[in-house]
Amino acid sequence: MDFDPSFKDKKKTIDQSSLLCCKLFISESRNHAALDAIERAGRLDPETVIVNKFPDRAYNRVRYTLVSYVMHDITGSAIYSPLQQTILAMAEAAFGAIDLETHSGAHPRLGVVDDILLHPLARASMDEAAWLARAVAADIGNRFQAHPTGKALDTIRRELGFYRPNFMGNQWAGWTMPEILSENPDEGPTMVSQARGITMIGARPWVALYNIPIMSTDVSAARRIARMVSARGGGLPTVQTLGLVHGEDSTEIACMLLEPNQIGADRVQNQVEMLAAEEGLDVEKGYFTDSSPEMIVDKYMNLISAERDQ
Repeated sequence: MDFDPSFKDKKKTIDQSSLLCCKLFISESRNHAALDAIERAGRLDPETVIVNKFPDRAYNRVRYTLVSYVMHDITGSAIYSPLQQTILAMAEAAFGAIDLETHSGAHPRLGVVDDILLHPLARASMDEAAWLARAVAADIGNRFQAHPTGKALDTIRRELGFYRPNFMGNQWAGWTMPEILSENPDEGPTMVSQARGITMIGARPWVALYNIPIMSTDVSAARRIARMVSARGGGLPTVQTLGLVHGEDSTEIACMLLEPNQIGADRVQNQVEMLAAEEGLDVEKGYFTDSSPEMIVDKYMNLISAERDQ
């Protein structure tokens, strides 16, 4: 689509339009050359801002938080967002710099570009986030032969063995799945590249990511606690958890809070502390791996304004 409004019109649109956020999870945090290449690709279009970066060396995983605007046609339908090409450029850089068959880490993953999650921000709607998710899925599925599909993320992951370590009982290494998928994806082929793996792409309302360190190397205990805290294990509704090794002397409860305004970090922290005490384990104060939606919008607007003032 040939779309190039004037600078003045574009600035006005950005200030008044809806915003979309992409959380881009990539299976690498130790290879600085690879991360540099990915980040250079993310900076090619100044209309997209990398608002936050969260690398975790033990997990060998990094999350980039990207924000840009979405534009509409006269009917109000979404037609363009700079995020689409930025995500594609970063994915291309990641696929070119990382080989999943040589990758290992303490966090489960299915692909080099493991997860692309779109959220609406400010006045944006879920329909707009879903539009961008579909557009990105078509781009990546057809160009890079990744595998988006139309199911809930945790369902897909469970079917594909995401939660089962394949090395030393607590690590994920290389690729151990069949090369041919059991069902057809929405976009792309059914044959999986072992070097690239599978990419999950979707849209949903804001999710808070909150990790709680456990001062123990007993990953079995961490997994028991994680399950009892999670909705799936009969714990807190709208909370998903993983018990993972995190470094040489600790484990961690990695939490996904699907409705953080209803069940927030304090309640999860209290539940983990109570269950850990029953196991005789000490717990540290947890931490969010990203800013709040309001802080992300503010940071985006400040960064984009500073860029235009230069």
